[in-house]
Amino acid sequence: MRSAAAQDRRRVNMTPPRGVTLQAIQLPVRDKLHDVSQAMARIVASDMPLVGQVSAHLLAMRGKLFRPTLLLLSSEVADEPEDQAVTLAAALELIHLATLVHDDAVDHSALRRGMPTVNALFGHQISVIMGDFLYSTALTHLVGLGDLEALQALTRASTEMTLGEMRQLAVTDPLRFTEREYYDLIRSKTASLMRTACELGAFSGARRYGDALGNFGENLGMAFQIADDLLDYREEKETTGKPSGLDLREHKVTLPLIHALREMSPASRQEVEGLFESETVSDEDIASVVRIVDENGGFDYARERGEEYAEKAHEALADLPDTVARRSLTASISYVMERHS
Repeated sequence: MRSAAAQDRRRVNMTPPRGVTLQAIQLPVRDKLHDVSQAMARIVASDMPLVGQVSAHLLAMRGKLFRPTLLLLSSEVADEPEDQAVTLAAALELIHLATLVHDDAVDHSALRRGMPTVNALFGHQISVIMGDFLYSTALTHLVGLGDLEALQALTRASTEMTLGEMRQLAVTDPLRFTEREYYDLIRSKTASLMRTACELGAFSGARRYGDALGNFGENLGMAFQIADDLLDYREEKETTGKPSGLDLREHKVTLPLIHALREMSPASRQEVEGLFESETVSDEDIASVVRIVDENGGFDYARERGEEYAEKAHEALADLPDTVARRSLTASISYVMERHS
């Protein structure tokens, strides 16, 4: 057993660097991420023209491949990566894409990452069916691998994310949404897939670190979503210079507002309630509620809770070997907490 001094030294040595970029984190697995993109294209390839058009659009608007990055890095923390990691990462990202397609259909969103959604371009019905297609083709590909353990992990995460979406839709009075309910929601909708990404990586070369990597992924996912919800309040739109406040526009309550509601005056509460009762919300309405949330400590509180989960993610990596992959996983904690998009 390590001494307390040795544990402290290890903790100091693992302190995540500041100002880290995603490109730097991905550098150890950059070539494999290219292979993941190619594998995704192969998996969704279809002779049906409409499926091909929608798939091409989705692959063009895919994000930063953060979850596949976590999977690939996790597979390399013990310097024993297996070839199946790329295929697992491709299936994982397709399931993530499927959830986004379904979310956009449910929310009737017109844009994602600055591009038209499938819902906006091809219609609601095609959006729902295409999400189903992404799920089924990804899982079918895993069946072809014959990896029952990986299949179980991904189907479990898919079920958790679906239940999370149902939990959100079941909210009848958003302003009574509790902090505990919020954590349960983001654990289902976000953290479950990040946990699975790291577990799948462990299955592919670092099996003896599976529990640690799974805990890392879940806590990183919690920190990720809290940071994302903060970003929605604080990141400004280029055109107006004001916070986008998309969650407020959609009458969604996240951690900054949950905390602020406990502290604000009756007059401020009445203003927030007015926004949530209104079908049309102006930029000025959003800016006013954002100011109320800030003045009542919502931003600081959410940041503190996010940092607590980030520290738990940090601690989960303490006993992993000091490899390039582990250092990139450590750096991903700072990236999650400091990102601006």
